[in-house]
Amino acid sequence: MRKTSFDGTLTVITGAASGIGRAAAELAARRGARLVLTDVQAEALDETARSLGDAVVYHEALDVADADAVLAFADRVHATVGPVGVVMNVAGISTWGRIQDLELKHWRRTVDIDLMGPIHVMHAFTPAMIEAGRGGHIVNVSSAAGLFGLPLHAPYSAAKFGLRGVNEVLRFDLAREKIGMTLVCPGAVATPLVGTVDIVGVDRDDPNVSKLVGRFEQHAVTPEVAAEKMLRAVEKGRHTAFTSNDIRFGWYAQRYFPFGYSVVMHIMNRLAQRALLKSKG
Repeated sequence: MRKTSFDGTLTVITGAASGIGRAAAELAARRGARLVLTDVQAEALDETARSLGDAVVYHEALDVADADAVLAFADRVHATVGPVGVVMNVAGISTWGRIQDLELKHWRRTVDIDLMGPIHVMHAFTPAMIEAGRGGHIVNVSSAAGLFGLPLHAPYSAAKFGLRGVNEVLRFDLAREKIGMTLVCPGAVATPLVGTVDIVGVDRDDPNVSKLVGRFEQHAVTPEVAAEKMLRAVEKGRHTAFTSNDIRFGWYAQRYFPFGYSVVMHIMNRLAQRALLKSKG
């Protein structure tokens, strides 16, 4: 698989205002990348751009779920600084809930941002990468929820499993264009996303729910650790990147010890459902 250097490479990063996206921007800048940054949070994005100085050649706030906005953004980037060499789709949200509590709007919003968002970005930037003929690299941040049947994660998994599938196809489709594909599968990461997870049908402040989220956070790595694993995967040409060993272990267990995987998923589901039922009184 194609190995990619960030030194001097024009690199697009979505979700760059916080969490893994911002950490990735900081680490890529240290490696000499020329950065194109975007995020839906305009003020936080401006602050990120200021902090990185001349490494940022262009930045603009937008919602990746808005296809027209992404296309217009790509047109401005191409007109200003030319075709990019690396695209890193980091922006995303998380929605949890039981199917009887979820509304269609929860599914649509999650899929629009977490699946269609990266598709919009790839659609806008990849043709120019191909036409330039210099190869490149595309990174899609999936999740442990794109690998496993985690409890209450159905909307999030719908998007992240879908993104995993897109990445798997493009891994082979774009090989002839010398464009590498990396799928990042984070487990728990201590980012603002943890605090904004939409758990439908429950009160986030309920002690039982807080305890459930707390268990998740106990295993969290820092955004910097996750971003470093992501960038290193690009540099080494790896197709799949895990940000923590527990997710790597789970992936192997799912493939080679499916009975054990099934038992663990059932236990996790019972614990999660019990916490939610307690929160509902």
